[in-house]
Amino acid sequence: MANGWQVQEATEFDDGTVLEADVVIIGTGAGGGTSAEILAQAGLKVLMLEEGPLKSSNDFKMDEREAYSDLYQESAGRMSKDGAMSILQGRCVGGTTVVNWTSSFRTPDQTLDYWASEFDVKGLSKTDMAPWFERMEQRLNISDWQVPANENNAVLSRGCTQLGYDWKVIPRNVAGCWNLGYCGTGCPTNAKQSMLVTTIPAALEMRSQLIYSARAERLIIEGNKVLGVDVTALDARYQPSGKRIVVKAPHIVMACGGINGPALLKRSNAPDPQQRVGKRTFLHPVAFNFARFDRTIDPYYGAPQSIYSDHFQWQNVDGPVGYKLEVPPLQPGLASVLLLGHGAHHFDDMSHLPNTHSMIALLRDGFHPQSQGGTVELASDGSPIIDYQVNDYLWDGFKRAFLSMAEIEFAAGAKAVRASHLDARWSTSWQQAKKDISQLEFRLNAFMAGSAHVMGGLAMGEDLSQCVVDSNGKYHYLDNLYVFDGSVFPTSIGANPQLSIYGLVARQATQLAQQLKPV
Repeated sequence: MANGWQVQEATEFDDGTVLEADVVIIGTGAGGGTSAEILAQAGLKVLMLEEGPLKSSNDFKMDEREAYSDLYQESAGRMSKDGAMSILQGRCVGGTTVVNWTSSFRTPDQTLDYWASEFDVKGLSKTDMAPWFERMEQRLNISDWQVPANENNAVLSRGCTQLGYDWKVIPRNVAGCWNLGYCGTGCPTNAKQSMLVTTIPAALEMRSQLIYSARAERLIIEGNKVLGVDVTALDARYQPSGKRIVVKAPHIVMACGGINGPALLKRSNAPDPQQRVGKRTFLHPVAFNFARFDRTIDPYYGAPQSIYSDHFQWQNVDGPVGYKLEVPPLQPGLASVLLLGHGAHHFDDMSHLPNTHSMIALLRDGFHPQSQGGTVELASDGSPIIDYQVNDYLWDGFKRAFLSMAEIEFAAGAKAVRASHLDARWSTSWQQAKKDISQLEFRLNAFMAGSAHVMGGLAMGEDLSQCVVDSNGKYHYLDNLYVFDGSVFPTSIGANPQLSIYGLVARQATQLAQQLKPV
């Protein structure tokens, strides 16, 4: 910024200011940041809008209290309509790429094939996408983690090895990582190759502009075109300051995510003849399991995710829900929520945190008639609400995942295991765990269900009865509106989605840049 980058807080502008650019990008996460760099490289004047604040490594102090309020949607308290699903989603310059745990997977072949057959998605086969994934892997230094797994992750690999289940090392987007473990609170060393330290600075070097604390309220639509964006400037408490600005451009890119994106279109009364905006929003519902060991785990230190298993993921693509097994970090604040409970029992659980391991199962939603995802609605003040129902089909997946995780944890030497369910107790043997898990009741809010992967809501494809965006990211019903982020996924990915977004958006933004490149 000292060298002249155009970076302003929205409140610095006078009320009623009108700004212009060649392309406006709403959102600066995986989709927005990737788009900005590619479009700026093509010689276009790019203006990025970000609802969240601008924070950097000097602000990242590995303090959960500050990080959750500063860097996450709704202070890490975003929830589904019925309160049954907790949703962790970034809200800052760089979006969720600033606070994710760095896991980077290519879109599974099974997912790409399903999109082609069920949604008539064009041009996204494994062969089509390979060069785009490779390009972004090189850009963001994505490769298998070379450091031995911390004890928390090693439980998954050891248990799988004992049982003959497949497991692999997770690729991470890091360079010079210090292996601290607090990735979820922002990287204090700039090792995480988030949009904050890669594509956004690159775009700013090429005369792009960034305005932060700037909430896109609505698109200004006239006929078949979007003329601009009506923006609310937010104050230091992330509340409306009373100032409004307007940003105009002949081309608009939405990269607002699977909840805020559909909400923006709904507030804008965007054309949606099939009423598909906000439908089929997917979350990879996450089931949690805990295990106690007689050795030190220290689950808050070391690369948070480095081992995974897809053993239960693709056994039947459109049958009972499959799930990916990974490990979450357990910083004290996060752990206190996931462990559930209160009083003496909760105090006892937290006192054992240095010897506690956790495993998660990411349910692959969206591949079955009984897995239609959620719907984004608007509250009376225009803010988004995600109505996502955990039904019997998904509950079956939760129970099978509890069993799989418990079996692996005991195989790795656990002395006791417990599902994250209010009725669950610590089981001291695999036989006891099977009995205890079979008796868990399906009651909303009785078990911890979370998500850090919001996908869908603006499905892409050429089938107009199901999709609102075409395979190149253009909105079907507006001539100059593009959606470049994970909201276009017709189903969940079946893997952590950041590299899927990077690769897809690199392809789409490059195509758009070729169309718009100044002569």
